[in-house]
Amino acid sequence: MLPYAYRVTKYDPADRDEHGHYTGAEDSVSDHGHVEGAYLQAIEAFAADTGIERLAVREPHLPVPFVNFGLEPPMDGFGLDGVFPTGPDGFHDGAEVSVGTAMDLVRVMLRDGGAWCRLEVEDTFAVHVGWDQYMYIGSSRPCATAVARTRALGLFPERIDASPYDFEAEGEGPQRPADDEFWAQLRWSMARTNARVLEEQSAHNSGRWHRLTPANIDTIRAGLAPRARLNIWPDLSSDIDAVLAKLPAEGHVECVWQGRDGRMHSASADEDEFPELAARLSSASAAMILSMYADERVPLLAAVMPDSDGVVRARWEIDPTPSTRKWAFLKTLHRGEIVTGRVTRIADFLVTFVDIGGFEAVINIPELSWRPFNHPSEIVAVGQEISAEILDVDPIRERVSLSLKALHEDPMPLLAGLIGQTIVGRITKLVPFGVFVRIEEKENGFEGLVHNTELGDGHPDHPQLVVRVGDALPVKILDIDPARRRITLSHRQAISAGRDEPSA
Repeated sequence: MLPYAYRVTKYDPADRDEHGHYTGAEDSVSDHGHVEGAYLQAIEAFAADTGIERLAVREPHLPVPFVNFGLEPPMDGFGLDGVFPTGPDGFHDGAEVSVGTAMDLVRVMLRDGGAWCRLEVEDTFAVHVGWDQYMYIGSSRPCATAVARTRALGLFPERIDASPYDFEAEGEGPQRPADDEFWAQLRWSMARTNARVLEEQSAHNSGRWHRLTPANIDTIRAGLAPRARLNIWPDLSSDIDAVLAKLPAEGHVECVWQGRDGRMHSASADEDEFPELAARLSSASAAMILSMYADERVPLLAAVMPDSDGVVRARWEIDPTPSTRKWAFLKTLHRGEIVTGRVTRIADFLVTFVDIGGFEAVINIPELSWRPFNHPSEIVAVGQEISAEILDVDPIRERVSLSLKALHEDPMPLLAGLIGQTIVGRITKLVPFGVFVRIEEKENGFEGLVHNTELGDGHPDHPQLVVRVGDALPVKILDIDPARRRITLSHRQAISAGRDEPSA
């Protein structure tokens, strides 16, 4: 909010009733002449008093409706023809314009049916055009000379607290940048899901549609409008009859289709226009129907194009997609952080799922415990509250990996003092290449491998054994390797060592 705000109008304040409504004879449309010229000269005077030479276009709008059947834009080119050197594509958020071009834009806004935007210099200057020829000018300076000049032009500058058109955020939703991470996630989604259609909105009520392929995605990205809002939708369907079958009995929809020439089109329609919509789709190669109601219009991904320095300065309120909410939550997490959650699911021999703040993270089987176990349910239970360390945050796959064992000391290195000793352990498992023997007297004690070559070789002193699970077996601990989670045992050497010991 700027400290000095003025309402500049052609309406005499004396001609207002007790409710502030104008009661005079002035027409509420532009005269396309002297009065309109006075408005523009007033802007020039305030800009000069503030010391600014360029302004930025903010929140550009185009008239509504502009795509419905049978309706033409009320002003050719929305009044933008000839305003920008690059044509209407120059009308985007953040576009810098001279004071002269700013006055051209104000002229368009003072007339019915033209484009609209805020014209601003951050914390310094602003020009907003409202309904019925009301104009609001804000400045960081009092602009006494400009006020006097405006009065001399026959207009009425009134000091007010703030422009009613000052920008106010619609909510506090996250602004996800369409950065390299976003495009990497999009590529990943394209490869694994049906995400294939990009909606590009460079101005309110204006959009372009692109059908993505792995071959064209980089080209499309390079051609997007600065600060555009992006939505990603499922791919179009080539079954046009099935698409038309999704039309509701009543209501507004937006139809997006691709012609047989490859060009993308879109149009909004209500139930009265559905027959014409069906006729237009008869020549389409693929299409889709989207609801026009916000609570039913949920894209797969949403983001805003950042500026060249990576900062998002566009003030779009992006659609609150589940993916956006996940992205915002994942940005709060960091590798090595300790989180608390509740176990939601246990998948046999795969992962354990943990709810951390509404997001389901995973604990892979090796990260549940340092000690051996047969099933994850021996370590955790559904509904149990646990603490775990974040191993990895993957925003592209929307995945968080946790470790339960990272919060505990690995007990295996503590067994290093047993290397070279002979003990008697229980056989826990038979495998083709040997047997596993538990070397600790506890249910979850560490197990080591006795390879077949270490069970015996047929020699009379150490013949090959026939063993069963549960048998007690003398073994010598040859090595303990915590990094590889490997304990090497030998029954043959344990027996030899026993035979070599001197008798009492």
